[in-house]
Amino acid sequence: MGLLRGNGPAPGRAKAAGSPADSLARASFEELVTEIIRRIGEDPGRQGLVRTPERVARAMELFTSGYAQAPEDVMAGALFQESHQNMVLVRNIEMYSLCEHHLLPFFGKVHVAYIPNGRIVGLSKTARIVNVFARRLQVQERLTEQIAQGLWDVVHPQGVGVIVEAHHLCMMMRGVEQQNSSTLTSAMRGSFLEDSRTREEFLALALKAGNLE
Repeated sequence: MGLLRGNGPAPGRAKAAGSPADSLARASFEELVTEIIRRIGEDPGRQGLVRTPERVARAMELFTSGYAQAPEDVMAGALFQESHQNMVLVRNIEMYSLCEHHLLPFFGKVHVAYIPNGRIVGLSKTARIVNVFARRLQVQERLTEQIAQGLWDVVHPQGVGVIVEAHHLCMMMRGVEQQNSSTLTSAMRGSFLEDSRTREEFLALALKAGNLE
């Protein structure tokens, strides 16, 4: 289960939920959070903090749940034979992740497009593949590449294009403290990389999402 996997299976291999190992890992994680609260100078026994270690542990289970998933798992049963040959674009997929440098969130929107090659994927699965990689410790550049590669490997389309636009709390709350900054990354595969017309069509359609300028 994400960061609470202990010495469990490798990323992409889920283990049985609710196992004794899960309970031990969660208890150990809660002890670490309790120690952090104590070292900050707070009292982990006061009313507002008594259950904070439990809450943090459960939150981190969700935020890192992508380690227990793989793209082929979330797309199982959702690939359909179809002769459609034009671009399929899913815009404004909401995303949040954790910066691996500071464990602070970054969040934003993802635009994912592909050109089918005899198969299409269920639309909701496009958002799910984003979550597989977003719910891990990440940097935006790698996240963008992993989404593109995951779709490329499982669907085998003619091409894939991904754009991620995100706000990073590690830039907003610390360091340069730029409250209005955003970061834009892209990744292309196949025809999106090789054919300038396909790439331009994708970028033009993504720009119409209203958030990119």
